[in-house]
Formats: sequence, C-alpha cells, structure tokens
Amino acid sequence: MNEPRQIPIAVPELGSAAIRFSLWHVEVGEHLTEGDRVAELLIPGAIVDVSAPTSGTLIDRMAHPDDPLAVHQVIGIVREDY
Repeated sequence: MNEPRQIPIAVPELGSAAIRFSLWHVEVGEHLTEGDRVAELLIPGAIVDVSAPTSGTLIDRMAHPDDPLAVHQVIGIVREDY
C-alpha cells in the first residue's frame, strides 16, 4: 500500500506586493476538503484567502501571524487522503 502524500500549502502568485501572514482557519489534525479556506494573507489593501490544495489532514503549520512571506513559500502541509 502506498503512503499518503504530503502536499504543501503555498503562498499563491500575488505579484510583488508585500505579503504577511494573517491567520489560520484550521488547526493541525483537522480534516480538509480540497478548496476549503485554510488561511488568510494580507497584502496592502486586501485580504487573500488560501485554499486547501487537496483533501486530507493538516499536519503542519509553518506560518504565524504577521510573518513576512514570499510567493510560493510553503506555509503548511496536508497529508492527502487516499
């Protein structure tokens, strides 16, 4: 049997704006469905939602409120359902 894959949750392409982490909507250990809103990022003048890239369980959160972020930076990990 194959091991479940670990899929990164990454900062989406947001241009060159300054990006800061705002908050998590889920806790480690919670089940997610692909497309669920999992976190919020702040860019000047807007709040951007980050969605779950796959269905599974959140196993790690790597970003904290007010952390500066870069495009494509990994902020969390989902263990994919199989």
